[in-house]
Amino acid sequence: AYFAMQVIYARRKYKISPPETTGHPEFERTFRAQANCSEYFPIFISLLWVAGIFFHQGVTAVCGLLYLYARLRYFQGYAGAAQARLGPLYASAWLLWVLVGLALAGLLAHFLCP
Repeated sequence: AYFAMQVIYARRKYKISPPETTGHPEFERTFRAQANCSEYFPIFISLLWVAGIFFHQGVTAVCGLLYLYARLRYFQGYAGAAQARLGPLYASAWLLWVLVGLALAGLLAHFLCP
């Protein structure tokens, strides 16, 4: 919701009416950052759910909070300058891979160990 509100504020600030997605470069970066985060959200939620159920809720919750923080930093960096998004992007991608590993380990343990 925070990211969507930032897009709304940028639309008002630069007078860009929906459905337009082009205009001032700062608006375009804000819009793209929000879209990028939205594209990864279903993957994140699915991995968080599976890892939490089959691996460990505490470890998964910490990874989830770190992922959300990395995505916030990604959004803030991308909205400011496109190059500022790279560090948080790599951190969030790494955390998604950690969640994949946790989910896989949990599923394997659940189905292979009686």
